[in-house]
Amino acid sequence: MAHERAGTPAREADLIDLDAVLESYSSIRPAADNPDQAVIFGTSGHRGSSLNGTFNELHIAAITQAVVDYRKGAGITGPMYVGKDSHALSEPAYRTVLEVLSGNDVAVFADSGLTPTPAVSHAILVHNAGGGDQADGLIITPSHNPPADGGIKYNPPHGGPAESEITAPIAARANELMVTGEILRGTAHAQDFDFRELYITDLATVIDFKAIADSGISIGADPLGGASVHYWAEIGRRYGLNLTVVNEQVDPRFGFMTLDKDGKIRMDCSSAHAMASLVANRDKFDISTGNDADADRHGIVTPDAGLMNPNHFLAVAIDYLLTHRPQWPADAQIGKTLVSSVLIDKVVAAHSRVLREVPVGFKYFVEPLASGKVAFCGEESAGASFLDFTGQAFSTDKDGLMLALLASEIRAVTGQSPSQRHAELVAEHGASFYDRFDAPANREQKSVLGKLNPQAVTATELAGDQITTKRTEASGFAIGGLKVSSEHAWFAARPSGTEDIYKIYAESTRSAEHLAQVLREAQVIVNAALSAGSTDRP
Repeated sequence: MAHERAGTPAREADLIDLDAVLESYSSIRPAADNPDQAVIFGTSGHRGSSLNGTFNELHIAAITQAVVDYRKGAGITGPMYVGKDSHALSEPAYRTVLEVLSGNDVAVFADSGLTPTPAVSHAILVHNAGGGDQADGLIITPSHNPPADGGIKYNPPHGGPAESEITAPIAARANELMVTGEILRGTAHAQDFDFRELYITDLATVIDFKAIADSGISIGADPLGGASVHYWAEIGRRYGLNLTVVNEQVDPRFGFMTLDKDGKIRMDCSSAHAMASLVANRDKFDISTGNDADADRHGIVTPDAGLMNPNHFLAVAIDYLLTHRPQWPADAQIGKTLVSSVLIDKVVAAHSRVLREVPVGFKYFVEPLASGKVAFCGEESAGASFLDFTGQAFSTDKDGLMLALLASEIRAVTGQSPSQRHAELVAEHGASFYDRFDAPANREQKSVLGKLNPQAVTATELAGDQITTKRTEASGFAIGGLKVSSEHAWFAARPSGTEDIYKIYAESTRSAEHLAQVLREAQVIVNAALSAGSTDRP
């Protein structure tokens, strides 16, 4: 059930104490032997808050030193591209990162302003395509998380999120360094690099800007106070688009936001509550779009449907691209996370393409995307990327600007809104009903869930249908949870990397009522498996 003020403007009492957040960054010294304060890399880096000792100066210094140690061992000798978003903790963390990189004589390319995640990814790819010493990157962002949070993630030379084989030793080394203090620091220094110019210029290799401009469609872009705030106006000017930046405010407290479903401020462009202001004005534009704080996610708003479900837009995007990118390799696959809608499966099959299903985490798409094996890859949480017109990787991280612009291209070229095209796909392939909710889980339960054996699930039926599969892997990778399927439904459960919860995703091809039954039974099935797993542990 949503909070009573979900979707309403934030009040002064909802805003963070900015001074306390910034002061705690340096004053609180976390303990590496405290599991609640140790460095932990989730699906996209280390995240936390300075207020509770989970994102502090010692964390960032140790992580940066650990990354330096890793790149030395891996023979990475080129520059480090560094970007940051508009969260309050991003600026002090940025200074810490520069100090440690300087102390280790690592050349840094950075922009003193805000830099979207996809712009960093693209810059790394462009640099490394030129040969010579390989570059990598650090991006300081907690993505769409609340204003008091901070985050940092490492992108190795392939330009995308680092794989677990890289982040696990980096996290272990960082926790060692938090104890030993063997961290080199110097004077913060970086060579100015124009991420914006490179990224916006090269966007023309991915998006049909002429079609958008010629159509004259009106576009409303909301950066939600994030790193794309100075990109959208320049994109509109550069390519002659009828584009309005609906909100140019940058406020580390994000006081202009409407509250998310739980009553918190969260820059989640896939949430109708967080996007309430843009949705309320959807009739002003042919297409409206939003991005989260580091612009790696997209939210698509149409006059006829409001905010689109991310799964719906992914299906439409795939369908459109497979009919409007003739240069793409004929054997290139389409990637999705295993918790994305079955409508995507049906669309991919209709185009006679092979579907690649992976666990949650964009890192599983990076190598296939970089090599051209996958032409499009998307996550149910509104993150995606795709190849350029020639079949080359443009960015190997989630790219919210690219997908937002694709929505305008679809509208311009087809004359339909993406939501109208989605309705046609549903009429062709059948309706489905999708939802996700969070359930409480302690550290032990999350550990059990992350290592479940399919045999731990003793149930034989799911909402009246026989269970057909119980999976803990996808494309050869452990999913860190469980997916259970029947003929007409599926659910997946996986632990959160940053909160004491586990997430249940579910979909039914029957009805909303059937989906509700699936969700109820899913929690019973998972809790039974967790209880059995906890009992079996020594």
